[in-house]
Amino acid sequence: MITELGHFALILAFVVAIVQTVVPLVGAHKGWRSWMALAEPAATAQFILVGFSFAALTWAFVTSDFSLSLVYQNSHSAKPMIYKISGVWGNHEGSMLLWLLILALFGACAAWFGKELPESLRARVLGIQASVGVAFFAFILFTSNPFLRLAVPPLDGRDLNPLLQDPGLAFHPPFLYLGYVGLSITFSFAVAALLEGRVDAAWGRWVRPWTLAAWVFLTIGIALGSWWAYYELGWGGFWFWDPVENASLMPWLIAAALLHSAIVVEKREALKSWTILLAILAFGFSLLGTFIVRSGVLTSVHAFANDPERGVWILLILGIFLGGSLTLYAARAGALEAKGVFGTVSRESALVLNNILLAVSAFVVFIGTIWPLVAEMMFDRTLSVGPPFFDAAFSPFMVALAVALPLGSLLAWKRGTLSRATKPLWGWAILAIALAGLAYAMQSDRSALGPFGVALGVWVVGGALVDLWLRGGRDSWRIRLRRIGKLPRADWGKAVAHIGVGITTFGVAAVLAWEAEDIRVADIGESWDVGAYTFTLADVRQAQGPNYVTTLADIAVARNGRDISVLSPEKRFYPVANMPTTEAAISNGILRDLYVVIGDPQDSGGYAVRVYIKPFANWIWGGCMLMALGGFLSLSDRRLRIGAGKTRKAVGVPAE
Repeated sequence: MITELGHFALILAFVVAIVQTVVPLVGAHKGWRSWMALAEPAATAQFILVGFSFAALTWAFVTSDFSLSLVYQNSHSAKPMIYKISGVWGNHEGSMLLWLLILALFGACAAWFGKELPESLRARVLGIQASVGVAFFAFILFTSNPFLRLAVPPLDGRDLNPLLQDPGLAFHPPFLYLGYVGLSITFSFAVAALLEGRVDAAWGRWVRPWTLAAWVFLTIGIALGSWWAYYELGWGGFWFWDPVENASLMPWLIAAALLHSAIVVEKREALKSWTILLAILAFGFSLLGTFIVRSGVLTSVHAFANDPERGVWILLILGIFLGGSLTLYAARAGALEAKGVFGTVSRESALVLNNILLAVSAFVVFIGTIWPLVAEMMFDRTLSVGPPFFDAAFSPFMVALAVALPLGSLLAWKRGTLSRATKPLWGWAILAIALAGLAYAMQSDRSALGPFGVALGVWVVGGALVDLWLRGGRDSWRIRLRRIGKLPRADWGKAVAHIGVGITTFGVAAVLAWEAEDIRVADIGESWDVGAYTFTLADVRQAQGPNYVTTLADIAVARNGRDISVLSPEKRFYPVANMPTTEAAISNGILRDLYVVIGDPQDSGGYAVRVYIKPFANWIWGGCMLMALGGFLSLSDRRLRIGAGKTRKAVGVPAE
């Protein structure tokens, strides 16, 4: 009964979304206030209905209702509860319902917290947001219904993909979707602004918190996915340039550019046309990611579905919204007059450079991701674009961005001077070069990557600290510290996020440059050295898990004759899914990770064992969390949350 009610609630939410699309947009066009007023309760009702539908599906998974086809395909009675819950979104249909729930949530939040928006703009934003919902309601109800029943319910299910039975993957998709789908609201603001005729400083302030929220969630989602790939897949890497990984990176890069571009709109009323375009492209890349994950056109371990027919539907949705919005943009962009003027050397110009580097890097990732598909369709050639291409083509833009970041933060608005901006940074530049030289002298392989990462990381972190220090004024250090402590949270958020960029940059370079690897066949009792550590395969035994059997090894680790720890990697086998997984054992540390993987028994005796020593690996994800923390600090700033009040009509796009 609950399942049927959930299905009915989803259909009713579809109807509400249609009403929320048509009535407020017509009301805003005609100036009918009563019609515009319908948008807010409709957005709330839509969220409640989708929330109930999602709760009904979750209940079916929790209670192991195998009469539901989706539960049968993706759950099992012996599965731990956390994976019964995460199984709701560990499949195509359930994840699309989560997609819709988050879409409705952002629409409802815009209704609840958008009281300061002009009435007609709020109605248009909520109407555009609902129109996206209409498309995906139709998609899920007609092609991906999660509430389909089986005529003869089986006794048990087929289990969830074992790779998804992991805490990291339980939380990774919801955060990633909060970022992906959160960019829909910036898209709605952009299209509503083009319809409304309001692209000014107030609009820039309104769109910033929504962009920031989506970017923060996307940052957390990407970091969780990278962390999962690091410890779960057993290959020891943190980024493989997989198509689905790239699908999340592209909107993250565009959202970062949009976030900085909106600042220029707010401060100087410049870059309005470019900012609108970024808001459209950010959500366009999110839709592209949805297409890549669900169409099966690109092979990926992360893909949810391999159904080209569903891919055509998503491609149609992408074409309608991206094509329609770009057509509207082309018709109106010429009227987006930029008011503010600024010098070649200024904070605004630095933000323009920031935008160029981020946008071009996103375009590079897009080309590398899509090119194999284009080559196969147009030239009948099978190509593989892997890490060598992305490392060579993408990295220079990120290096340039890191170099420019401290300088741009210290340049004055409107008109600045490089000499004045670089003067406070000389000390950090010297320290960065000195530490890079020290790292180069201490390492054994004489690679420049590690020292260069040290210099770049110190430079970015130092620039953020200098920016904070200068905001304290020119008084004594005690007074400065007191003033710095009272700075707005947005200033602290900016500094913390930039420090996170520097730490992640260093972590990536350190792992790639200085990791040690050893792959061998080891017998029980055998010892071997990797770097400064001695590893001993002490024992290998069989064990039974809740819904799997496992080969469990005990590998003792010592350094200079002193025992450090015993690591227990696993090789699991899930009989219901008939699938093995690798569970790496990791001894985490601030300065290094010891990473051990046990493989299959060998015909000649012994077991395949892989050992990695990964310096500063956790700094990668620690830096990502600092970026997210910086975003949350900025969001907690009252000025950013409240946004701008109702302002005079902008001179720019002609109103309807």
